[in-house]
Amino acid sequence: MTGYYTAGHHVAGRHNADSERVRRFRDAALPCLDDAYRLAYFLLRNRTDAEDAVQECYRRALHHFEGRRGEAVRPWLLSILRSVCYTQFARRVEQETPVDPADPRQAQKLPAEPGSEIPDPREGVAIRQLVYSLPAPLREAMAMREFNDMPYREIAEVVGVPLATVMSRLAQARELLLTRWQPGDKAA
Repeated sequence: MTGYYTAGHHVAGRHNADSERVRRFRDAALPCLDDAYRLAYFLLRNRTDAEDAVQECYRRALHHFEGRRGEAVRPWLLSILRSVCYTQFARRVEQETPVDPADPRQAQKLPAEPGSEIPDPREGVAIRQLVYSLPAPLREAMAMREFNDMPYREIAEVVGVPLATVMSRLAQARELLLTRWQPGDKAA
């Protein structure tokens, strides 16, 4: 009987440790959920794929949570998310084609801002459409900086590039946005 009690106690102890690990992960990672979804949505431009990517990211992150280094959870999570987006889910993304935001037929094909079902012209749809049309490296840098309000150093950490590269990508993205912006475009 003693062996049974010891084995049961060991299993219960491991269950408590797992529960504590899940609680710590939840407390650290859940505040980053909106940022993760927003980035996945800008990278994949599809609601279902973005949700799947975030779910897979959080599953992987929970599995490796105890082994991570450093205190900053958001860059670590978003790095995992980028990997998920570019490996597992990138195959399902439709071929990227530039979008003419002035063409109402194309504008209806574009995804809405995360959290809304139908694009609302009063909420800067034209700007989002222009961002969606950027090449992926420029789009992700712009999404992290302008929509997730991330500092340049944190973006560099997530993307795994030098700070100067982040600055260059953001400058290129802004320049492209300015050249594609039509004077009659309306954005909030």
